[in-house]
Amino acid sequence: MKLRYTWLLALGTLASCQYLPLQRSGTATTEPANNKFGDITLQQIYTLQDERNTTDLLPYLSNPNSAYRQHAAMAFASVQDTAALQALLQTLQDSVANVRGASAYALGQLGHRQAEADILEQLQEEQTPEVQAQLLEALGKVGTSRAAEFLASYKAPNPEALAGQAWGIYRLGMRQQHTPQVVQKAIELLAPATIYEARLAAAHFLARTPRLDLTQHRQQVLNTATSDKAPEIRMAAAQALAKVRALDKATFLSNIAQSDPDYRVRLSAVRSMSGLEFSEISRAIVAALQDQNVNTAIATSEFLVANNAGVPVQMLQDVLPNLLDARVRSNVIWVILKNSQPQNRVYLNPRFKQQYQNARSAYDKAHLLKALSGDVNNYEFIAEQVFLAEEPVIATTGMDALILMRQQPDFPKRLEPAFADIFKHAVASGDVALVGMAAAAIRDPKLNLRSQYSNFAFLTQAQEKLQLPRDMETNIELQKTIDYLSGKQETVIPQNPFTHPIDWQLVKTIHPNQQVVVRTEKGSITMQLFVEDAPGSVANFVELTQQGFFNELYFHRVVPNFVAQGGDKRGDGWGSSDYSIRSEFTPLHYYEGYVGMASAGKDTESNQWFITHSPAPHLDGRYTIFAKVIDGMDVVHRLEVGDKIVSVEVLNLQPVVTSSAR
Repeated sequence: MKLRYTWLLALGTLASCQYLPLQRSGTATTEPANNKFGDITLQQIYTLQDERNTTDLLPYLSNPNSAYRQHAAMAFASVQDTAALQALLQTLQDSVANVRGASAYALGQLGHRQAEADILEQLQEEQTPEVQAQLLEALGKVGTSRAAEFLASYKAPNPEALAGQAWGIYRLGMRQQHTPQVVQKAIELLAPATIYEARLAAAHFLARTPRLDLTQHRQQVLNTATSDKAPEIRMAAAQALAKVRALDKATFLSNIAQSDPDYRVRLSAVRSMSGLEFSEISRAIVAALQDQNVNTAIATSEFLVANNAGVPVQMLQDVLPNLLDARVRSNVIWVILKNSQPQNRVYLNPRFKQQYQNARSAYDKAHLLKALSGDVNNYEFIAEQVFLAEEPVIATTGMDALILMRQQPDFPKRLEPAFADIFKHAVASGDVALVGMAAAAIRDPKLNLRSQYSNFAFLTQAQEKLQLPRDMETNIELQKTIDYLSGKQETVIPQNPFTHPIDWQLVKTIHPNQQVVVRTEKGSITMQLFVEDAPGSVANFVELTQQGFFNELYFHRVVPNFVAQGGDKRGDGWGSSDYSIRSEFTPLHYYEGYVGMASAGKDTESNQWFITHSPAPHLDGRYTIFAKVIDGMDVVHRLEVGDKIVSVEVLNLQPVVTSSAR
C-alpha cells in the first residue's frame, strides 16, 4: 500500500510514523472518482502549480475549504517562489493541522532564513506530532546557528517529532550549519533503542555531512556499522567510518567488507577505505572484486580506479581471469595499464584493443574503450572510435575516457594542444552528449584550457544549433563555458518554456494505487504509481508507456547502492524529449525502491527515470518521486548497465469517472 502524505515518511513496519493524507474536498459524484482529481478545484490548483503561477495560487491559501488551503500550500513546495513567503508564514498558524504541515514543508523547500523565527515560534505551540515533525525538518532546511542549538537540545515528545528532529539535523548537515553539539546529538540517536527513522537520518547525517572528524565517536559509529539490525543504517554508518582516524581502520573496514550479509554494506566499507595503504587492504579488495554480488565487485573496481597508486599490476593480472563482469574487468584493465611500465604496455595495448574490437555489446565496447584510457598513448585510437561510433554510448563513454585522461596529474604537457583540438572537434560534432561533455571539460579550471582557445565562436555556433527544451542540459554546459572563457559572471539560464501541460483526462483514468510492470531481461519489476502526489509525472510516464516508448530501451546508468536509471532513447544518459515537464515535490523521502524522475535541474524532466537501491535522502525535495517498487526489488538489485527493458505495461487502467466539486 502506498504511503501517502505525512509530514514524515515511514517505511511501513520499519517506522513508527504514518502519513496523514492530503485532505480531500467535498465532491458530488454519481460514482467514486478514480483519484482525488475528480475535484475540478484540485485540478485548478495543480494546474497553477504546474504553470508556476504564484499570483493565482495565493488566494487559495485563504480559501474557506481547508483541503484547498492545504494543497495550495503544498503547491508552493514545487513552485518555490519567495513571493509566497509571507502568505505561507501566515498559514503556518492555520487552525487545521494538515494546512500547517503543508506550509511547513513548503517553507523548508523555499529555504529562506526569514522563516526560521516563525518555525521556532510555531514549535513552541504545535501539538500535532506529524506537524511537529515537518516543522523540525523544515528548520534544518532554513535554520542558522540558532536552529542548530535548538535541534541539538530539543526533547522530542513523541516518535514523530524525534524522527523530524533527526531529519532536521540531517538537513543542517547538508547545509554545513551543524555544530559539535549537533554531531553529538546525531551520535546519541544511533542508539539501538531509537526508532528506525531517527537512526537512519542520524547515520546519513554522519555519512554525508562534509568535513566531519568522527574519530572521537569511533566506537559508536563502528558499533552501528556492525550491529544495527537495519542494513540501510549499517551501510550509512560504514560510509561514516571514512571520517574516523584509527590505526586499525583497515582491519575493521576489511572485516565489514568481507562479512556483512548485505552487499550495500560491504561496498560502503570498501568505499571508506580511501586513503589507506593498499598493502593493508589488498586481501579485502581482491575478495571484493570477486564478490558474489556484482554491485560490490563494480564498486570495488571503481575504488581501484580512484585509488590506483600503489596497486600491484601482477596482483590484478592474476585476478583478471576470474572477473566475468565486463564493467569490473574494464576498470581493472584501466588500472593495469595505468600502473604498468611503458615496455609492458607495448604488448598489453594490442591485446586489449583486440578485446574491444571483438566485443559484441555496445556497452561492453564502451567499457573497454574507457579501460584503454589507462595509457595516454591510446588517445588517438580512442578519439577515432569516438568520432566514428554509430552507437551513442560508445562515443559518450569514449569522450568521458579522454576527459579522464586529460585530468590525470601526470598528463604530458606535449599533448595539451592535441586534446584542445579533440574537445573543439567534439563541440563542433553536433552530438548533444559530446558537445556538453567537451564544453564542461574546457571550463575545468584545473585543466587551464582558457589559453588554448583565443576564439570561442565555435561554442556559440554549437549553441545556435541546439533544439530547446530537448537540449537544455547541453545548452547549460555551453553557456557556462562561454561565460568562463570570456571571463564573465555566469549567465542566468532562462527556465524552460511551459510545454506539455498535465493531461487531466488521462490523470482521471489512473487509480490511486495504479500498478505498472517493467519487464526486463533479469525479471519483472512491479511499481505503484503515486498519481495523487505527482499527477504530471505519472501522466507523462503512462502516456510514454502507452506509446511503447520504453520498450527495448536499456538501463544505461547503474550506480551501485544508489540507482538504476533508464528511459533514454540514446542509451547514454543524454537523451531527452522535445518537451519538458515540471518538478513535483512532496514530503515523500527516497527510500529503497522509490522511483524518481531524472533531470538536469528543476523543471527539466522528460523521459528518464531511476529506481533507488537504498535510501537517498540527498535527493529529497530535489527530484520528483512518482512511484515505488512493490515487487521485484531483487531484480532491481541485479540490474546492470546494458540490461534491456523488454516492455512496460500499465495494468488495468480505469475509465474516466466524471465528478463535480461543491
